[in-house]
Amino acid sequence: GLLSVIQKLKGSPEQELRIVLLGLDNAGKTTLLKRLASEEVSTITPTQGFNIKSVHSHGLKLNVWDIGGQRSIRPYWKKYLGSTDLLIYVIDSADQKRFEETGQELAELTEEESLTGVPLLVFANKQDLVTAAPADEIAEGLNLHTYRDREWQIQACSALSGEGVQDGMNWISSQIMNRRK
Repeated sequence: GLLSVIQKLKGSPEQELRIVLLGLDNAGKTTLLKRLASEEVSTITPTQGFNIKSVHSHGLKLNVWDIGGQRSIRPYWKKYLGSTDLLIYVIDSADQKRFEETGQELAELTEEESLTGVPLLVFANKQDLVTAAPADEIAEGLNLHTYRDREWQIQACSALSGEGVQDGMNWISSQIMNRRK
């Protein structure tokens, strides 16, 4: 399939990428990471510290760092940002009371010197819930259109069902291919 075509085009061993996966607590980061790793997502516990998984996708080896989003852990996020190839930020689309808080955290992250120019994929998670805000409204609320120093994409998804997750991974793959040109 597509994977073999990409590998033939590259003609080289897998490229490794460092991806940092961030967002507020209970946004669905660990569920998303387990979904990417094709693992069971029925029992997830809050991340205390971080999880690291290597995920193979589109002929790439993605080393994904899932870092807890509790308020007490967020000051340490900066320590994990060095050498980041791509930032994935996960938002609980149904938790509209926390949109302002998550927007402030994302804005601070994108101002970090170590993330200058790093592509940003925002997963608008929990779209399977009736109270979920649409991705385009979230993008507007986060002022993503003002991000001129990087490529960005917002992707509606449900990490629980997997819907929309592959579309986000396809965007990551296209970013890597565009960088090589």
